[in-house]
Amino acid sequence: MIYLFSDFGANGPYVGQLSAVLADMVPAETVVDLMHDAPMFDHRAAAYLLAALVQHLPAGGVVLGVVDPGVGCADRRPIVMRVGGRWYVGPDNGLFAIIAKHAGGGEWWQITWRPEHLSKTFHGRDLFAPVAGMLARGDNVPGELFDGNNAVGMDWPNDLREVVYIDHYGNAMTGIRAFTLPKDAVLKVTEVNIMRAHIFSDVEPEKVMWYENSCGLVEIAVNQANAAEVMSLYVGSHVLALTPD
Repeated sequence: MIYLFSDFGANGPYVGQLSAVLADMVPAETVVDLMHDAPMFDHRAAAYLLAALVQHLPAGGVVLGVVDPGVGCADRRPIVMRVGGRWYVGPDNGLFAIIAKHAGGGEWWQITWRPEHLSKTFHGRDLFAPVAGMLARGDNVPGELFDGNNAVGMDWPNDLREVVYIDHYGNAMTGIRAFTLPKDAVLKVTEVNIMRAHIFSDVEPEKVMWYENSCGLVEIAVNQANAAEVMSLYVGSHVLALTPD
């Protein structure tokens, strides 16, 4: 199984080109579009989102992650990481760091293989997808081991007290794992104090709430309304957790 995670968007040619490479290399593998509307250019926010999503994937497989605003830069390494029996392929910009931190470490390789043709701006298609295909078919990692403590993002906090994603409904996911907060914690966002609820119907329609979402993250919502619009939320909005006296 190969899982695709990117900020490419569902429209346009990019996702299809990734899938075409994988279909050619490993036609028997199932390719799952895990997510293609990760926060654009924001690999830090995407790292916390991806770490929550992969908890619910079946064991094994390969995650091809591309949120890569530094594509083509000489100081941005292409990497492979292995944690918990699963491979991760993508840029060394912190995208996989939170997964490793939550797991207590992992194995890391810098990809040294290069294709005959490597676009300067589409490593997802020309470099990362072929390597993901190699790993899916059982090839050795085409790279050299390095100390993962030196990977980008390993000094980031375990939880990010910011909005990291806004979904179709306008609900705002944060980078905070819900179990890290007291059950009676109050969130302060855009000067509004928000109480916890367990399900949407715990509050009246058009009332704001926070709850533990299906990925285990703290999420801000307005029952039957768009929280991002009501509260002027965006990816990067700060979240303050208060503990009642």
